[in-house]
Amino acid sequence: MKGLPDDILLLDSTQSPERIETDVAGGSAVAYTSRDPEKETENEDTVAIIPYGPGAAVLVVADGAGGLPAGKRASLTVVQTLAASLQSAMDKTMLLRTAILNGIEAANAAVLGLANGSATTLTVITIEGLTARSYQVGDSEAIILGQRGVIKFQTTVHSPTGFAVEAGFLDERAALLHEERHLVSNFIGTADMRIDVGATVELSPRDTILLASDGLMDNVHLDEIIECVRKGSLSDAASSVAELAHRRMQAPCAGQPSKPDDLSLILFRKPERLGI
Repeated sequence: MKGLPDDILLLDSTQSPERIETDVAGGSAVAYTSRDPEKETENEDTVAIIPYGPGAAVLVVADGAGGLPAGKRASLTVVQTLAASLQSAMDKTMLLRTAILNGIEAANAAVLGLANGSATTLTVITIEGLTARSYQVGDSEAIILGQRGVIKFQTTVHSPTGFAVEAGFLDERAALLHEERHLVSNFIGTADMRIDVGATVELSPRDTILLASDGLMDNVHLDEIIECVRKGSLSDAASSVAELAHRRMQAPCAGQPSKPDDLSLILFRKPERLGI
């Protein structure tokens, strides 16, 4: 990224698929993105891993809104603006929570400034030592899992079906097949954008963090995702869950979701012994 530090890892879909594996914030991360198998236009997702000093990192998945103009430009603008804002904040030794909120506000202003009607979702997880926190705008998702598959934290999707699941009116499997699953009620690039800030989550050894666009979450059941990513190597986990999503996209089966889309994910895990 022109004008930004070399240690920021960004997948901007100039190649497809793209994949990065790295060590960051005292743990390991895998980032992956690929284009909708049914389209020839560009992948509208943008993915980034942004170090924030020696013991912290910011994980980012942005999904440019399909059906609106220049979705790719919106997602890339958001990630680049957030990364630049974080770099400035780090130079000022600003608290990471404050830096993220400022950065998302700046990113929203930047997309509005494009003046082309584009928009994007944004899901961010910050990792500071042994704690993690989410920042959510839209319907990309973040989940923190224990090694035995217990969900320690899950973001709420900003959509009618997402809020129905959160309220207990709809279960996860029914929501995945719901006819209004595609509707989203909150975007970067709108005057009424709102940021959903999650509670601090304490990380235990071998906890796994997943961020993913709806290209994954709309094609694989939650229990299947958990089984794929909770154990084994991160590299194998990323391959396994992405391959399952792509099979669903390309080979519809009765009773199973099949919604071709760009697919992006980040997996992060601390080591067996924390603090090393």
